[in-house]
Amino acid sequence: MPERYDHFINGQSVAPLEGEYFESTNPATLETLYSAARGTAADVDAAVQAAGQAFHDPRWRDLSPTKRGHLLRRLGDLVGEHAEELARMESQDNGKLLREMRGQLTTLPEYLYYYAGLADKVQGSQIPTSSVQMLNYTQREALGVVGAITPWNSPLTLTTSKLSPALAAGNTLVIKPSEYTSRTVLRLAELATEAGFPDGVINVVTGYGTEAGAPLVDHPGIAKISFTGSTATGSAIAASAASRFIGCTLELGGKSPNIVFEDADVSNAAMGVIAGIFAAAGQTCIAGSRVFAHRSIYEELLEKVAERARSIVIGDPMLETTELGPLAFAAQQEKVNSYVELGVSEGATVLTGGGRPDVELPGYFYAPTVLTGVNNCMRVTREEIFGPVAAIMPFDSEEEVLGLANDTDYGLAAGVWTQNLARAHRMARRLEAGTVWVNTYRAMSPMSPRQGFKNSGVGIEHGLESMNEYTRLKSVWINTDEGPVADPFVMRS
Repeated sequence: MPERYDHFINGQSVAPLEGEYFESTNPATLETLYSAARGTAADVDAAVQAAGQAFHDPRWRDLSPTKRGHLLRRLGDLVGEHAEELARMESQDNGKLLREMRGQLTTLPEYLYYYAGLADKVQGSQIPTSSVQMLNYTQREALGVVGAITPWNSPLTLTTSKLSPALAAGNTLVIKPSEYTSRTVLRLAELATEAGFPDGVINVVTGYGTEAGAPLVDHPGIAKISFTGSTATGSAIAASAASRFIGCTLELGGKSPNIVFEDADVSNAAMGVIAGIFAAAGQTCIAGSRVFAHRSIYEELLEKVAERARSIVIGDPMLETTELGPLAFAAQQEKVNSYVELGVSEGATVLTGGGRPDVELPGYFYAPTVLTGVNNCMRVTREEIFGPVAAIMPFDSEEEVLGLANDTDYGLAAGVWTQNLARAHRMARRLEAGTVWVNTYRAMSPMSPRQGFKNSGVGIEHGLESMNEYTRLKSVWINTDEGPVADPFVMRS
């Protein structure tokens, strides 16, 4: 009998009010892993009420910023101690490689440690005024209850990148994880209680987007929404937030260019292309799905990328020898395959891949795919596929490739491969993307701010700047003159 998970509300497991559960499946084996509570608006309301009470509870409200930092540091320690358990859970949930998840879990405590250090660094300032008797200063304060909606591709990492600054600033949270990956977020909430966070500070409601996510976004008790996911859903969330004049941080889709110039080390660039699109089976918003190669090295790069793509070991993500696991669920496999078929109908050629590989396991596997004969106007080069599909195109000049790279609705990330330092800086300045990598791809740190341009998002995650996303600015005026207040209708000289 698969294990059953309830919501986590006010420091304890709570059964869904309507008594319904849904099943989560291992995408590699298609075996049922567990069932989780199928949340509704009533469950969301209970969680928001608990978070609201916790926000005003002196145990949290009056806790010093330094002590909030201590709690985050303790949670980081516990995540590190349970890294293997969490890595296995996440790998079974979404099909990512166990060895990749081990790497993520090893570094995940750094997010919590970083924000633990920032908790008591949130400062205001004194503002000069025209009167020495008038004191004006600013202070930053917590918003209230933050609603966090997190995706299935990196549930713990993306949840922690929201949870850490929100808690460091003194907020409380209600988290709605993806229905495909509920288990690790619930476990994180349990570890937070073990770390000493008061009941109600962190709450998790599991379920479907329409049944639990939408009520969380629309709940009047929510002070801010932080969401990672599709651009279409992000647009709806932004509209809801705007209608209630609350803030939102949105990390959305991408169709990132990975540009290889004629002076690049082609072998290194090929590995960068492979990492950019085939790591995590292409299921990352920053995937370098549009590859532009200078015509003089186009064939060489194409050969190296295709050769490595064909040799990638596909199979059980729990094995150390596996290099590519399955896609996360059936609909994602169908989406990726339909896009490749669409590309072919538009005139593209499948150089390698293009279907389900020969794998003994029955899961949602898709072969690393390289498309050629494409142009920047095709749907496969304009719409986010979110799978292991690279479209590789030639270019002739720097100006041409800048125009092609920026000709997209998205602006999340970009890669540049060149040995020319001046060109690297020119490209970094002119590429319309929130993150630009030069001679590397997918480098990340909790200390480095990340923002999406255009349809790739609103707001900032990571870094010092993200603390402003979870605080509001208050201006305080104090009259230090103890004398009588002047009559406002008597003109003063």
